Amino acid sequence: MSPNGKLVFVQYYVDCLSQASYLVGDRGTGRAVVVDPRRDVASYLADAAANGLRIERVVETHVHADFLSGHLELAAATGARISYGTAARVDFPVEHLADGQVLSLGDVELQILHTPGHTPESISVVVWDGEAVPYGVLTGDTLFVGDVGRPDLLGAEGWPPDALARALYRSLRKLLVLPDDTRVFPAHGAGSACGKNLSTETSSTIGEQRRTNYALAPMPEEEFVRTVCEGQPSAPAYFAFTSVRNRERRPVLAEDAPVPYLLPMEVDQDVAVLDTRDAAEFARSHLPGSVNVGLAGRFAETAGQVLLPDTTLLLVCAPDKATEARNRLARIGFDRVLGCVDPALAAGQVSVRLTAEELAAVHSERQVVDVRGPGEVRAGGAVPGAVFLPLPELLDRIGELDPARPTVVYCAGGYRSSAAASLLRARGFADITDLAGGYTAWAAAHPPIS
Repeated sequence: MSPNGKLVFVQYYVDCLSQASYLVGDRGTGRAVVVDPRRDVASYLADAAANGLRIERVVETHVHADFLSGHLELAAATGARISYGTAARVDFPVEHLADGQVLSLGDVELQILHTPGHTPESISVVVWDGEAVPYGVLTGDTLFVGDVGRPDLLGAEGWPPDALARALYRSLRKLLVLPDDTRVFPAHGAGSACGKNLSTETSSTIGEQRRTNYALAPMPEEEFVRTVCEGQPSAPAYFAFTSVRNRERRPVLAEDAPVPYLLPMEVDQDVAVLDTRDAAEFARSHLPGSVNVGLAGRFAETAGQVLLPDTTLLLVCAPDKATEARNRLARIGFDRVLGCVDPALAAGQVSVRLTAEELAAVHSERQVVDVRGPGEVRAGGAVPGAVFLPLPELLDRIGELDPARPTVVYCAGGYRSSAAASLLRARGFADITDLAGGYTAWAAAHPPIS
């Protein structure tokens, strides 16, 4: 809370998507806004009520690609206006925010800064609470802790990465005029594919970022453009779909609606089975053709990398996890969930997971596929002879693999490899296994020779 006691400021962080959103309100007037909300909005509504606040506006720092935002859900629940920067083009009513515009909630004020670069419409929101120094700045995907927003996601829409990188260079200088004590609250943290070097910290200060963020080091614009454009991770396949959905007037999520339970024989052949159990349990027995993405991990993001957005899904999950699984998929716009099957009924096929020792004995005879990101490979090494095919690229590049060859897939710890191996098995790879414990287990069994 701020020194004058009027500011209500809450950060919400979703670990599995590395996504942050914010409730900002004035306790004196009861007026509040939510910035970059996720799609399941009950937490914002509950916290606003607990603090005597009414949510009157939803502010989006940009059109998101990595998650389906909850602006329509909040507008439907509260009557709140939806606001973007002036460059945003969407299919529903919005109130555009000008550069420098101030939104007054009472003693708490929000100053809008246009900060294009990650996207053309990106904005940042400076939060003032009556003190000489701003309480903080919500930087969206413009400035992260340890990184800046990637400028290369909109190439297919006609925005050259170098042009957006130049805009980003100027936008960051705009933020750097804020006092060093100004807190920085970004929209993402470590694990997000919206940058390449994000910290595990979810907040910082302008001064700390000025000292430690590689992209804020003094450098000419040309060097900055080269630096931020190189080495970006592969964007998950669902990003393009979600970006379009965030511009559309779409149905709102009924997050409390029950998920129907079905028997496997009731399911049409065109439905894909998504098994949400952990990899070891899935390997022991599962429905033939099912894809494994464990609910305990980066569930929605990984599902978005191995399933097509228009796929109708049947979930395999415990009864008390069905609603959670459905809602987490809804966070990326995967809304076509037909129902759930109890794990006790999900039997019929067994899959093999190799140990590091077993892989060492046969890897020269197998097609070995590494689905980690380039940065992970550079930092840690790889199994000899492995084919590098990052998981976000797997759907588009399956044709580069030979389905007739015995194949082993691995990642860092075994979560992504189970998803990849099950996808390949569902696509006709008859002899497909993955490495239990991933490259971590391989490196422990085969330490490098110094």
